[in-house]
Amino acid sequence: MTYTDDSDLPEVTDEQLQEALPTTRPYTIVVLKAGPKYQMPGPDRDQDVEKVIWAHGKRNFALRLAGLMPNVCPVADGSGVTGISIFDATPDDVDRIMSLDAGVQAGIFTYDIHPTRSFPGSILPS
Repeated sequence: MTYTDDSDLPEVTDEQLQEALPTTRPYTIVVLKAGPKYQMPGPDRDQDVEKVIWAHGKRNFALRLAGLMPNVCPVADGSGVTGISIFDATPDDVDRIMSLDAGVQAGIFTYDIHPTRSFPGSILPS
């Protein structure tokens, strides 16, 4: 579907929303941000930074395969936000996971943690 305006959206009744809301469950969102040692991608990026970011990416993929981080979205818009992730874990567990990230430990990334709720089974369209 391509959005044009709200008239194209399905109608949702009060009853539908009231029925759906109790099916939500807790998740944790991470907003990954550029740390003091972050360097933008490109030919001038230091090779050591590149290696740490590669290790960070491999670990993210492992977390995804393990089901702990089903959604990971790199952000490369120059805003200072470098990624958004949704974890199927508690905020305390996510803080522990993120504190062990190679990019965080190297000062390339920092992060904010936000508890949230969503509908289980929500997926990105293919």
